[in-house]
Amino acid sequence: MQKTYGKASFEAMKCVGLKQVLKAIEANEVTRVYIGKDAEQHVLDRIISACEGKEIEIVEVDTMKKLGEMSGIEIGAATAAE
Repeated sequence: MQKTYGKASFEAMKCVGLKQVLKAIEANEVTRVYIGKDAEQHVLDRIISACEGKEIEIVEVDTMKKLGEMSGIEIGAATAAE
């Protein structure tokens, strides 16, 4: 069974984690980025800055724990992308 949270499902996630998401943004490989609202501000700033000027939707998720679950991992995630 596919696990979904609103528009997202872990099967749709292309990458999880700051470094991987930043690489995917720079390579124009993603259309939507998820950020955990409780992530450290410097992480959020880097993701938001990388998305500026690109047609990438930024979706806030209540917690990193929930974002980790959405991404199919057992730990929290600051960011993920599809």
